[in-house]
Amino acid sequence: MVISMNERYAFIIMIKEKWWNEFRRLNRSGRTTHCYVQGGWAPPKNAKLLFFYVVRPIGEIQGYAEFIERKVGKMEALWKEYRDESCLSDEQYDDLMRGRLNVTFIRFENLWEASKPIPLNNILMLLGINRMSRKGFYIDKVTADKLIEVME
Repeated sequence: MVISMNERYAFIIMIKEKWWNEFRRLNRSGRTTHCYVQGGWAPPKNAKLLFFYVVRPIGEIQGYAEFIERKVGKMEALWKEYRDESCLSDEQYDDLMRGRLNVTFIRFENLWEASKPIPLNNILMLLGINRMSRKGFYIDKVTADKLIEVME
């Protein structure tokens, strides 16, 4: 079965509150391009938008951004190239990558904070699912447009 780009228009990514707050801070200070770092090989591979679901205790989609690309490779090389786009310090990166050889840098730009974040129960109802996937998941353009409309 082939999945069209329209069905993979956007990706809902899980993010801890401390990293979301740091991206918000950096965005407000004028940084336009960011990298979210995950160990190993992490999705998304292709998308137009990223939606940020801030996990417990928040449990809300609190914003979105334009997806640039996913870079996967050796942890030292990618850190050297993209560290300035990350919200991690050298020490935090080393702690996160301890024992790993490969890393994923999810690059995005134009971060937008929701004026009306979407709580978990509303997300589940809107998406017609019972629970959120910890690895995140793709949504189609129609659903992405609905999420944006609800957040504005």
